[in-house]
Amino acid sequence: MPQANRADALRNRDLLLAVAREAIAEHGTDASLREIARRAGVGIGTLYRHFPNREALLEALLESNFATLCARADDLLASPDSGEAFLTWLREMAAGAATYQGLPESIRDALADDESRLHTSCAQMKVAGGLLLERAQKDGGVRADVSLGEVVSLALGLAWAAEKASEASDLAARLLSTTSRGTGGRGR
Repeated sequence: MPQANRADALRNRDLLLAVAREAIAEHGTDASLREIARRAGVGIGTLYRHFPNREALLEALLESNFATLCARADDLLASPDSGEAFLTWLREMAAGAATYQGLPESIRDALADDESRLHTSCAQMKVAGGLLLERAQKDGGVRADVSLGEVVSLALGLAWAAEKASEASDLAARLLSTTSRGTGGRGR
């Protein structure tokens, strides 16, 4: 019976993360934990067994997002257009970041703490993005004089601006696309 309990626990955790991702996309990082549990079809106690507080839930979501961005960067390394591959990754990173505007200070502290799991997964995501950037710079698809930190800061700033704007929700993606060769602009 312990194996079945373990499978149920993993299923509940995955379901809670999926529902929390949707709820946070809809309502921000202050989304109701009770509502997340209700939508997942579990009790609030089950949510707290997996995630003892809001910060633990947000950390798990961010870790999952960083892992997804790492995998996405690996996939995009095979793309024939290295510049467009990097911009695609950057757009997806900015879209994900927009969901987590207003992160609690404790999460920001974990991201800055070299010893935290969250910092480690963020660093892995940055390495993956760095490989895409280096490839795009070698191929001439992205300016050679920008660093990953600068480009990520730009993307995060655009995500923040898009969140504050009353315009379409794809504002950050559209602004990042202004450098794409496919838009008729110079791109470099």
